[in-house]
Amino acid sequence: MPRPVQNKLSALSLTLLSEPFRRSRRDRASEITQDYVEAIADLSAMAGQARVVDLARRLGVTHVTVNRTLRRLRQAGYVDTKPYRAIFLTEKGQALAGECRRRHQTVVAFLRSLGISAKVAEMDAEGIEHHVSPETLAAFRRRLRKWQ
Repeated sequence: MPRPVQNKLSALSLTLLSEPFRRSRRDRASEITQDYVEAIADLSAMAGQARVVDLARRLGVTHVTVNRTLRRLRQAGYVDTKPYRAIFLTEKGQALAGECRRRHQTVVAFLRSLGISAKVAEMDAEGIEHHVSPETLAAFRRRLRKWQ
C-alpha cells in the first residue's frame, strides 16, 4: 500500500507564500484612502474646493458612501470637514495626495515608455499605483532615467 504524500511545506514556507496575499489585502484597504485624497486634491485644485457631491460624481459612488468614507478619513487625520461645507485635506492628507500623485506619474511615465497609449497608461496606472512596491517604483524611476 503506498504511503501518503507528506506535506513538505514548513510553517515558514507557508508564511512566505501567504505574504503576497496579505500585502494585496493591505494595499486594497489603503487604495480607497488614496483615491479619496487624490480626488479631493484634484477637485480643490480645479474648482477651489471639494464637495461631497463632486466626490461622489468623480468616484462613481453615492453621497452616503462619500460621507461614510469621509468620517473614516477625518478620524485618521487626512481631512477636515464640517457639515454643508467644503472638504479640506489636512497636512497629512496633502502629504499622502502628493505621494500618490508622484507614484501615479511614475507608473504612467513607465507605461508610456513601453509604448502604451496615454489613455490606456492612465487607466492601468490607476490600478497599478496602489499595489506597486517602493522597490519596484524605484526600479521604474531608474529605468526612466536611463531611457531619457
